Amino acid sequence: MEGHSNIGLTSIMHLPDDCLYFIFQRLDCFTDRESFGLTCQRWLQIQNHSRRSLQFACSFTHLSLSSLGHPNFNFHSFHLNRVLTRFQNLQSLSLAGCIYLTDSALAPLQFYGSNLQAIHFDCCFCITDNGFSIAAIACPLLTRVSLYRCNVTDVGLANFAKACSGLKQVNLSHCSYISDHGLRTLVNGCHQLQAVKISFCSRITGIGFRGCSSTLAYVEAESCDLEPQGIGGLVSGGGLEYLDVSSLSWHVGRDGLVAIGAGLGSSLKILNLRLCRTVGDESISAISKGCPLLQEWNLALCNEVRISGWVSIGMNCHNLEKLHVNRCRNLCDNGLMALRNGCRRLSVLYMSRGGKITSTAIEMFKCYRGDVVIKDEEIMTMSIGLQYFI
Repeated sequence: MEGHSNIGLTSIMHLPDDCLYFIFQRLDCFTDRESFGLTCQRWLQIQNHSRRSLQFACSFTHLSLSSLGHPNFNFHSFHLNRVLTRFQNLQSLSLAGCIYLTDSALAPLQFYGSNLQAIHFDCCFCITDNGFSIAAIACPLLTRVSLYRCNVTDVGLANFAKACSGLKQVNLSHCSYISDHGLRTLVNGCHQLQAVKISFCSRITGIGFRGCSSTLAYVEAESCDLEPQGIGGLVSGGGLEYLDVSSLSWHVGRDGLVAIGAGLGSSLKILNLRLCRTVGDESISAISKGCPLLQEWNLALCNEVRISGWVSIGMNCHNLEKLHVNRCRNLCDNGLMALRNGCRRLSVLYMSRGGKITSTAIEMFKCYRGDVVIKDEEIMTMSIGLQYFI
């Protein structure tokens, strides 16, 4: 009788692994998920195989007190090999901030990198093109790679383009060795590109983007030495929705951005021209006419925009919702009136007091356009559109 009564006794330990995986995936609390593996060796294995992303204490991909407290952690191949052996189903890996990591440390990726879809190398100063080539070949499914402040050259970038043709998001900001040649290789090899950051890349003029895919929707090119032909290259795909060319070099003249409004920039929704001091009415008029979908436009410190430019914006920017005109030296009462009488969807105007605009003109604007909020603040960075880099 005693043996018969024990036949039906079961516990959670009798559940198959598939059920335990299902239970683990349903745990919403971070503490519960982290404690799951403390139960026993089997449950630890379930937890390890369920992990999809990993970053280290030294990483600053996502800022935290932990990452700020360990910026110089001496991370070597031994550590990377151990974690990759333990977490074999990773889809996202951040090595950002591992400043001592060398080429040889990336060798374990050859055995465990086949599932990776995203990898961050931000500030991995000791990795050369050879190391990046190892990573590219080992991780053929990559769709996102960040090389922020890395010493990668056109050769290393070409290896990524060749081995990871499915790349969609690439961060090359502050990569001083990348030129238009490397950029052209990336554009020609990766036809699904959606977002590219090249801010502070002094050797890029923009012509490397020529012939880019229509999937390219997001480009950050702050403080680049872009040329008028390069500007045309940026929009050559015809699908660009977000463009940041703030702090443009001085040699781009008044008509240097005309190419944006020449037809291929018609999909633009957000445009940042902050600190483009030499851009004049020719460019502004072309953009306002050729970019009918424009919703936000930053013209702060664009000192060469004069009355004809403001009139063109008022007459043609029918979908504009946010406009930044902080410290625009040549925005006067008549220019403000042109904005007031046009831009019927405008909801926010970022405008500092002073300059050529009188208090009377401001009060008249408020009277006629009570639907517009005037904010006396200057936005340094435009974060809208960054969903491409989550």
